[in-house]
Amino acid sequence: ASRAGATGAERAELDRSRSRDLVLGDADDHIPASANPGPNDRTPTMLKRLVPLALSLVVMGGLAACGNANKQVASVGVDWTGNDIAIEAVADPEVKGVVCHLAYFNRSIIDKLQQGNWFEDPSYSAIDCNAEGPITVGRIAMDAGGEEIFKEQRSLIWKSLRVNRIYDQANNSLIYLSHAREIQLGSGKMSLSVVPLNGANVTWTNGAPAGVATPAR
Repeated sequence: ASRAGATGAERAELDRSRSRDLVLGDADDHIPASANPGPNDRTPTMLKRLVPLALSLVVMGGLAACGNANKQVASVGVDWTGNDIAIEAVADPEVKGVVCHLAYFNRSIIDKLQQGNWFEDPSYSAIDCNAEGPITVGRIAMDAGGEEIFKEQRSLIWKSLRVNRIYDQANNSLIYLSHAREIQLGSGKMSLSVVPLNGANVTWTNGAPAGVATPAR
């Protein structure tokens, strides 16, 4: 009798075990595959990480290809990640004999990956302009806003670095202003350089402004 009772208990335990297995089996059927990723399931995650990186490299290359046709004279590294300060010689297309040197900061790919904000560079700049010989002034703007002679994108869309030339008729001087320009929010980051024309060998191809003395020939 005791053996028969033991056998009954064993059968009951076996039935309970089978019931648990069935419940667990049904639950496993409803677990999504993504909850237990295998080696091959990691591929989409890797692609999600690589796609933004590839896109940033393509865009940065495109921005570099659309740069100005000015001459870069120096590139000074400032840290181990490859950030540098670029210096370009900027010629004024309407004022022969004046050259400006413009310095600005370039972020490296490593820095952009570490800090984020991949499509933007700082808009800080410094400018210095000088006469390198006789000056020939062509058709230049005389209004207070002057005219733009240089543009460099500092972000994908919103921000750029620009240089404007302004003629100060009262003091007979050329003012060169480097500044950041943004579509929505303006910036106070700027640098200024002045080239005096008084006493210089200046030729005005369209005639000197009223009140400006020209050198005797």
